[in-house]
Amino acid sequence: MKQRSARMNLFALLAIVFLPFLSGCGGGSKSSPEATLTVSTTPAINTTQVPALGPFNLNVTITSAMPAKGVTIAVTAAPDGTTNNFFTKSTSTTTASNNFSITGTPVAVVSVVNITVTSNSTSTNTWTGSYRYSAK
Repeated sequence: MKQRSARMNLFALLAIVFLPFLSGCGGGSKSSPEATLTVSTTPAINTTQVPALGPFNLNVTITSAMPAKGVTIAVTAAPDGTTNNFFTKSTSTTTASNNFSITGTPVAVVSVVNITVTSNSTSTNTWTGSYRYSAK
């Protein structure tokens, strides 16, 4: 009987000691989830720009809260229907407003600009968009 009581006491003691670790309640602070990225661009996403002589400028503005470690903005441009990029630029930033100048645009060809913004803190937190334009 005493042996059983001692085992029960030992079990209870172990449960008290290890329960916080097993349940995730170990006293550390819980961080709130990162805000989902929202972005605005000029030219606007899902538009087709009137053919122009250039320059072909792009502004990407992070409108959500900036992630703690910033974001990486990747911009590519290729003739519509291909993956042959004539422009590629990737930059890591903590600045909300970011400017790009797209170069190498072929004349009289509709091109697609693809923009991907990825949190440097949470790689699954991404935003993507694209628009079309062409050079005269």
